[in-house]
Amino acid sequence: MHFSTPNQHFIHKKVHFKTKAIELDRTTGNTLSSNFPTLIATGTIMLRKTLLVLAIASALAACSKDKAAEKADASASASSSASAVAGKGGANDKKDKAPVKLVIAPEDVMTVQSNAMASGPVVTGSIQPERKADLRAEVGAVVLQVLKENGDVVKRGDILVKLDETSIRDNLNSAEDAARNAALALDQSDRALQRLKTLRASGMTSLQALDDAEVRRNSAQSELSAAKARAVTARQQLQRTVVRAPFDGVVSERKVSAGDTAAIGKELVKVIDPTSMRFAGRVSTDKIAMVKVGQPVGFRINGYAGQEFRGKVTRVDPAANDVTRQVEVLVAFADSKQPSVSGLYAEGNIEAATVSALMLPEAAVVKSGDKAYAWKVAGKTLSKVDLQIGKRDQRTGNYEVRSGLAAGDVVMRSPSSSFKDGQNIELAAPKVAVADATPAQGK
Repeated sequence: MHFSTPNQHFIHKKVHFKTKAIELDRTTGNTLSSNFPTLIATGTIMLRKTLLVLAIASALAACSKDKAAEKADASASASSSASAVAGKGGANDKKDKAPVKLVIAPEDVMTVQSNAMASGPVVTGSIQPERKADLRAEVGAVVLQVLKENGDVVKRGDILVKLDETSIRDNLNSAEDAARNAALALDQSDRALQRLKTLRASGMTSLQALDDAEVRRNSAQSELSAAKARAVTARQQLQRTVVRAPFDGVVSERKVSAGDTAAIGKELVKVIDPTSMRFAGRVSTDKIAMVKVGQPVGFRINGYAGQEFRGKVTRVDPAANDVTRQVEVLVAFADSKQPSVSGLYAEGNIEAATVSALMLPEAAVVKSGDKAYAWKVAGKTLSKVDLQIGKRDQRTGNYEVRSGLAAGDVVMRSPSSSFKDGQNIELAAPKVAVADATPAQGK
């Protein structure tokens, strides 16, 4: 941009005004001598105003350039600082993400080996007591009292339920009275027969009278026997109004309450022997040929989470169920470790055969959803290896490894969630116990 000097501008303006004045004078025909000073003064004032405006504009333009430069410098400085911070942060992030070297002890690792794994048909069922009693009413009567509740421990002979004995006792009294009367009648008929025999020997009575006396005597004998039998029956019924425990055990279910009418055959209480529990299972018919008496069984019971029970087959039913087409198999517990509650669902495997397979402890297998993996030690590096696991051995709790590892591979025994794939490791030397050679000082 080009700016003229103030003197040049003034001369130009002065010439311009003079020219305008001459032209005006020519047009009007008047002389400018009288107006010329006024025109010059007016031009001078306008020139000053113009110069002032130009000076202000130049100053504002210069200020704007300075501010723009300052902003540019500040932006450049901020960009440089941000780049430096970002570079430093990236370096720190890379440093943080770098896996830390892991020092492991010899007892933290294990070698994968092939072991024998039991296999066989699946058996499902429930825990049932071998000794159990469903006590039912043997006489028709009203329940007076129930002395035991569910879960109560009972001894053999303990009274469980009492029934009303009023009518039965009346029957007993009537039968005993009839037996006494029959005994008196028999005694009288027997004496009468003896007299007639004496008279018959002297010819003072007929043979018919003697025969009639013998008939009456035999009839009295029969009536006495019948009366005694009725008394015995009434006495037995009286005893049956008191229901007792048949063996030591536990009341598993109470079926009646005081005031109920117990007809003959009505169930009153159930008693089980909790020490006689067994696994009553069922096996599919297509696998029953593999099952033999004496085979070991490993199974789990609902309500006993994390516990494995052992047993052996004691009986295989000779016939399959008509509806389920399964065969019942009874399994006895191998030791005293058994539940005290009956009816619990159980499931397991009959160990009909053993196969060789790669086995890995449950603690060494890490599960994530439907996937499983292990941490393999390869040289001085820790690697995450995907696994395909199979069945779980009920005896040891180990898992069958179908793929992902080979015999002789070294894996972490109890992996940590902080392990990184590709992490450097170092095997620490085993600790050696050093005996203290300092002799003990006596006091």
